[in-house]
Formats: sequence, structure tokens, C-alpha cells
Amino acid sequence: MINMNFAQRVVINTSELDWVSSPANGVLRKPLEREAKESGHTTSVVQYGPNTAFATHPHPKGEEIFVLEGVFSDEHGDYPAGTYLRNPPGSSHAPFSKDGCIILVKLNQFSPGDTELVRINTREANWLAGHGGLEVMPLHDFEHEHVALVKWPKGEVFQPHAHFGGEEIFVLSGEFIDELGRYPKGTWLRSPHMSKHHPYVEQETVILVKTGHLPIA
Repeated sequence: MINMNFAQRVVINTSELDWVSSPANGVLRKPLEREAKESGHTTSVVQYGPNTAFATHPHPKGEEIFVLEGVFSDEHGDYPAGTYLRNPPGSSHAPFSKDGCIILVKLNQFSPGDTELVRINTREANWLAGHGGLEVMPLHDFEHEHVALVKWPKGEVFQPHAHFGGEEIFVLSGEFIDELGRYPKGTWLRSPHMSKHHPYVEQETVILVKTGHLPIA
């Protein structure tokens, strides 16, 4: 197992991790949290080389993807960088990449009843006004779980706050900062239920944020 104690705070600069092999030739990955080697709760950064593919496979408890670089594809379509996808529990597909891509993948983490199929090209969707100078792009909501992009303008400071049901962040650009550290592009953070911090930025920064989904006990 890797980072499966959800009561612990985890910070990983994924640019500092080595790529490791996967069952598919030419597909590499950086595990961030993993319940079992090829099953169960998993979060990884995955790299598809040019003209690489995975065999058709199911997602018994769902799959969530954000395309970080290149174009990710399956038999249903092509998904360029900036695309957010949710493949619901019981779905299956045969993913591939013609020219290569890098994706953030979360497997087997959907709540029961969360069956919405989602395809959002965030480079074409609209930003909404958030608190202070923040801009927010909602991506998915189900019960206590909320997923969004958040754009922080240069010099923005957010109020101190706690995370009911925890928080996960992946820094897409810029540098996210709080009193606990500085987190450059490519950093993944997982903070447990009712953890607190006082975040800010010094440069424009965009983060992918998920809240309310971690165990509360």
C-alpha cells in the first residue's frame, strides 16, 4: 500500500518522482496513493508514450481523469490537455494516445450512486467569480464531494479555513503556498478531515481541487 492512511497529510512533488512501468508496454506511471498493485483505491500520474494503449478494461468503482499534457483518447473520443473526465462505476474503455500524453488518474473512489458521465474541456468552459479575486470552474458535485478548478490571481490571500471531508489539490500552474510550505506546478497535496491552513499565492496559480470526499472518522 502507498499513502492509504487518510488521517495523514501527504505532499508529493510529482516532478521529483521516477516513472515506473505499468502492465501496458510504453505506459509509465507515478503512484501517489495505492491500495493494491493493480486494484483498489489508486491515484497516479500516468504517461502514455506515442502510439501506446491499454487493453479494454472495466472500472468497477469509477475512474476520474484530468489530462495534463497531450491528447488522451479512447474509443469514445479524443481529450486534449485540460479535459476533465469521469467514467462511472461499471464503465469500460480501451484508452490510448496517438502522440503521447500525461494524465492524472483516480480509480475506484466514487461514492455509491455517483453515476454521472462527465466530459469537460476546461480550456473552453467559463470561469465564475469566487471569493475575493478567485475564479472558479465547477467540474463535479455529488453529496459532500466537490471538484473544481480554482484560478488565483497574483498576490491573492485566502482566509484561514478547515476542510470538512478533507481536501486534495493538484497544482496545474504557478505555485500554491500556505504556512506549511510552497508547492510548485505538479505538486499533489492530500489534507485530512478538518485539517486547516491559510493559503496564498505570489504569482497567478491554477489548482485542481477536490473536497469533502475523504473519511471523516
